[in-house]
Amino acid sequence: MRHLVLGGAGFIGLHLTRKLLADGHEVTIVDDFSRGKDDPELAALDVPVISADLTDPAAFESIPHDAERVHLLAAIVGVRNVERDPARVIRVNTLAVLNTLDWIEPHQKLFFASTSEAYAGGVATGLVPVPTPETVPLVVEDITAPRFAYAVSKSLGEAAVVHTGRAKGVPVVIGRFHNVYGSRMGADHVIPELSLRALRREDPFVVYGSDQFRAFCHVDDAVDAIVRLVEADDAAGRIVHIGDDTAETNIGDLTKLVLDIAGHDPELEKAPAPDGSVQRRCPDLTRLRALTGYEPKVSLEDGVRRTFEWYRDNWS
Repeated sequence: MRHLVLGGAGFIGLHLTRKLLADGHEVTIVDDFSRGKDDPELAALDVPVISADLTDPAAFESIPHDAERVHLLAAIVGVRNVERDPARVIRVNTLAVLNTLDWIEPHQKLFFASTSEAYAGGVATGLVPVPTPETVPLVVEDITAPRFAYAVSKSLGEAAVVHTGRAKGVPVVIGRFHNVYGSRMGADHVIPELSLRALRREDPFVVYGSDQFRAFCHVDDAVDAIVRLVEADDAAGRIVHIGDDTAETNIGDLTKLVLDIAGHDPELEKAPAPDGSVQRRCPDLTRLRALTGYEPKVSLEDGVRRTFEWYRDNWS
């Protein structure tokens, strides 16, 4: 089967491409390389790569319609990027979705990558239960706050995908990612950031929001869930969580795990969590399991070790 991965040079996109190739599929990558990396890992995949700006409708003229599966992962992500330029986040993420939906045809099936950040306002105000099912309302605590720009762009994307898919007869699946981590995800996420700081042998070692809880999902499990969802007939038109509800931990214990793997024993200093971060985030995966039989396979310790080792060997 032929797959098209929009944003395929980025974090989840490249891992998804590897998985699809390993399963015997043909893959074409599209990326504008504003966040993705044109590097030896990408070159080693030996797949067609189209450089295109998805915010420009004309860019789609170079993208063939021969793929039966289309994965829309292209987006501006990361708290620092969002807070630095929220207007750009909304513009890029929204136009990429709308232009893709104008281009796609009924013989193709679309996977759209969304986010657990869509729940952030409700979790922070106690309106959303944790573990969180897909059925709870999406709440924006403060539409003017820069941090919510990413969540808003993805919520709009979800609505566009569902309603345009219905109107055009395109089957769609929406995956809301919950704290996916692994190699190639940049430095602005908690596990890579902790790993890089441990490699620098910071001492004292500041721990931000040590009492906050997250359920982390290794990228290998996340891409397994994507592949399963796209091929599950009953998932069409559904919003489904992607994550790992077996690996919930607090940031303090996560920090100790990273430091133990790094062989670093600094003095720890607790500091407040960043503004806007929630106390606890964990997905209810009942729907994902029922649709696909998915179970996460990568333990938190193994996944953190693999991630740390990649950053140790590849990040400069």
